[in-house]
Amino acid sequence: MDPQLETQVLIIGGGATGTGLARDLALRGIRCILVEKQDINSGASGGNHGLLHSGARYIESDPSSARECRNEGAILKRLAPQCVEDTGGLFVAVKGDDDRYIAGFADRCHRCGIDAVSVDPKDALEMEPSLSANTIAAFAVEDASIDPFKLSLDNLAQAGALGTALLLHHKVVGFDQRNGRIEAVRLMDRRQGHEVRVHADQIVNATGAWAGEVAAMAGARINMVYSQGSLIISQMRLGERVLNRLRKPADADILMPGGTVSIFGTTARRIDAPDQCRPTTAEIDAMIDDGMAMVPKLADTRFIRAYAGVRPLVRSGNGSDDRAVSRGFSLLDHESDGLKNFITITGGKLTTFRLMAEKTADLVCRRLGNNNPCRTCVEPLPASSEAQYTEPGLTPKMWFKKNDASDLLLCECEMVSTRVFNEIAASLTNNGHRPGLRELGQRSRVGKGPCQGSFCSLRMTAHMYNEGMLEAGEGVGELKDFLNERWRGMQPLLWGPAVSQAELQEALHCGLLGLDVSETA
Repeated sequence: MDPQLETQVLIIGGGATGTGLARDLALRGIRCILVEKQDINSGASGGNHGLLHSGARYIESDPSSARECRNEGAILKRLAPQCVEDTGGLFVAVKGDDDRYIAGFADRCHRCGIDAVSVDPKDALEMEPSLSANTIAAFAVEDASIDPFKLSLDNLAQAGALGTALLLHHKVVGFDQRNGRIEAVRLMDRRQGHEVRVHADQIVNATGAWAGEVAAMAGARINMVYSQGSLIISQMRLGERVLNRLRKPADADILMPGGTVSIFGTTARRIDAPDQCRPTTAEIDAMIDDGMAMVPKLADTRFIRAYAGVRPLVRSGNGSDDRAVSRGFSLLDHESDGLKNFITITGGKLTTFRLMAEKTADLVCRRLGNNNPCRTCVEPLPASSEAQYTEPGLTPKMWFKKNDASDLLLCECEMVSTRVFNEIAASLTNNGHRPGLRELGQRSRVGKGPCQGSFCSLRMTAHMYNEGMLEAGEGVGELKDFLNERWRGMQPLLWGPAVSQAELQEALHCGLLGLDVSETA
């Protein structure tokens, strides 16, 4: 017989909104199970800039979203400071940009309650030397950088401490329905190969760009738009602040500081299905060509990785411009679809995840008769041990400070040691999850440096055998899975030093060990 589980609320989707909802409901005393078909932040929550928006980007195209970003950004800076680097930001115009948009920028920001302070172009160049000498206008705004992995892991840690259960690598395969209610959700354990049934009073679909596919299994329809955004990561950090192009939102107009690196993007390219999301060389080339107008240094910067995420947009009406679709969120009760205990939350942005979770939790609580108020808007998000090693530059400081010659480095680029590796693996095991290379990479910096896993993948796999984490031929599968994911990000950047890096990785793993990259990588 298939395993049977019971709970008050089943949350489908382990991104920022799903984990934020788990924490919100747990703080209101509601029992939850959160299910994710892969690992935490495997969708848009792990494929974004990491930009905590001031809201200034949307002052013309979507003022309502601009105000939401302003409010939620301030809340997150206050209540989750461990996840935020409060860098500040600049909106910068260069010669040839729209004079009318520049002239009205500060006033439109003011109407949305957003601070935008004019900065002399000469001062802007002193603040950010990578900016173009052709800078003609600049405004300081309250943008910041946020770590989406730390954010989700911290939310999940508190939810787990309050009783929330987590099922990773479990995919929804169907719903059992009767009289307008979902009686059970059928899950496939993708690692063990068996089915699990979950009985819940309320089911929340928080699967982002996959919301339409999950809803369709329950007989509901959502008009989703799949808009891919591609980004690239530089080897070194190129600036201290968030740099935005001072124009209407377009491709290649944001340079983000992200710890020890910078992230540049993004694009808006329509794709037919979210699983088709993958950056292309053509996108990357076009982004760099356009972005050099604001940051000329992009021309000779070494980029170590490209990645992409799918914006979970919900369209009302017709049109082909995905940037014209609202960045606001959609909360659907599905009562018009004849479903009494099924809810979808999708759309929105990383910056507004907490608000999305709050509004969803309010609806869930009304249906359950729970009158407890939201607490995530007033209570700090506790920093968790599960999330600490996602912070760039932390493990080198710890390793040098400890000065323990026996604590060998597994990842030299990011200086992740055996002690840190074992600690993360133990945390996964203690929480009922099997530690794998990709799971360990999600919770640390391993494989994220210039070599992109060429050397550390072998060291980590050997160490896992030594520690009894792997048996027999399991390591081959782990290596292939880990390296295929790294290859996806390297392939669109194969020029200059990246070609030599790829040749070395191929020689080591394919030539020496026979680990051919899969056709679907």
